[in-house]
Amino acid sequence: MAVVINGRDLTIEEVIRVCRGMEEVSISPEAQKAVNKARDFIEKKLDEGAIIYGLTTGFGKFANVFVDRDETAALQENLIISHTCALGDAYEQKYVRAAMLLRCNALSRGNSGIRLSTVQTLVDMLNAGIHPIVPCKGSLGASGDLAPLSCIALGLIGKGNVEYKGEVVPAAEAMKAAGIEPVVLAAKEGLALNNGTQMMTAVGLNVLWDAMHLQKIADIACAMTAEALHGITKAYDPKIHELRGHKGQITVAANLRKLLDGSKNALRIQPTKVQDPYTLRCVPQIHGASRDAIAYAYDMVSREINAVTDNPIVFPDEEDVISGGNFHGQPMALTFDFLKIAISELANVSERRCERLINPALAEGLPGFLTKHGGVCSGFMIAQYAAASMVSENKVYDHPACVDSIPSSGNQEDHVSMGTTSARTAAMVLDNTQKVLGIELASAAQGIWLREEIGESKIDNLAPATRAAYDYIRTVSDPIDNDVIMHDELVKFDEMIKNGELLAAVEKVVELA
Repeated sequence: MAVVINGRDLTIEEVIRVCRGMEEVSISPEAQKAVNKARDFIEKKLDEGAIIYGLTTGFGKFANVFVDRDETAALQENLIISHTCALGDAYEQKYVRAAMLLRCNALSRGNSGIRLSTVQTLVDMLNAGIHPIVPCKGSLGASGDLAPLSCIALGLIGKGNVEYKGEVVPAAEAMKAAGIEPVVLAAKEGLALNNGTQMMTAVGLNVLWDAMHLQKIADIACAMTAEALHGITKAYDPKIHELRGHKGQITVAANLRKLLDGSKNALRIQPTKVQDPYTLRCVPQIHGASRDAIAYAYDMVSREINAVTDNPIVFPDEEDVISGGNFHGQPMALTFDFLKIAISELANVSERRCERLINPALAEGLPGFLTKHGGVCSGFMIAQYAAASMVSENKVYDHPACVDSIPSSGNQEDHVSMGTTSARTAAMVLDNTQKVLGIELASAAQGIWLREEIGESKIDNLAPATRAAYDYIRTVSDPIDNDVIMHDELVKFDEMIKNGELLAAVEKVVELA
């Protein structure tokens, strides 16, 4: 079933279905009417010889330079060609598809003045699997994502390179093979295509989606560590969390109670200790705060994917055109900086739990570095190094990009958001955090296995939910008796987090919020 866009009620879930699931897209009849109405108004203003920014004037510092009507088409194509200044590695396909969809959705609102045929061609490219090559560096996040969105528009006009059927080919070749006619841009259309926040939002939305799943993995990893270290579950009693009242905290505590329900290792009261360290005892507070930040990001992104973010904006009912600043990425820049810090904290506390698992002074009787053959074997010693390295790297990426600004366009655009950098670094933090949590899961599973090996606790003592996690892990990775190539094992844990299989195995037993 196709995702129908109208510029008003697209959901994050629908974007994921299109950008990852290759679901087709169509424009609603109501949106088609709105787009045509706005275009008719633009044609009227052209006939009147009106002076409108980006329509009959140059761009940025050239806003005061009048452009004759017979040059407006060249103006739009030159805008796209000259603005394709993005550099670096190409964005992943899912990001480009999401950006294409979001741009189509924004244009479908009927406030951009673009022709319906032009929007439909971009939709046709998306449905045909023609994805322009978009280098990832070069956007200031105001006036929107000019460089990356210009690279998408470049493919639309049949120039540059695209990815098509698994190969990088010239755009004109792919369009011909798919039976799609490249667009010859008309007045206002170049600006309607490259002025907006869709690239940063596309990247950040994908990071957000994965973070929503990763927050559950973080709770599972904590529960596994609690099993291995004989944690105290009384700290997850709902009474104390309701007293503070934060939704995320209450949710995490409930998840941990579900995950550890029935455990004979993690108990409400442990005879050997009064309380756990913060990395176990305060997990509802720590993970919960990240959850609340992720929920905030979800709300902000849900709003942005249905926003009109180009300039100028057309109001055909009022016969008005307003040059404003909806392209400014500050709302998303702040959101994605907040998001990456929230994700990073999941790694931060996870690495500290890894340290407790391997450190013989902290591991509640587990063999040092999770090996029975200490000395001749190093076990999980350097796995913790790797986790620490990525946690430290995250701290570099966590610097908020939105607090920086470099004036551009002759100081006409004198405050920019750097929101695309916020989104890109959030993706880097996400990847690191997935890997760190994978290291914790590997370490906790090894600790659980060792408890049985040294005769302290049987695998059967696990709670049903953590047993489901452990059993799934053992279908992918065996316990480590003698040292092995650890890279190969840790990659398995990174993959089981990213492909969703570990979470699915656990959620067959308990439903996590």
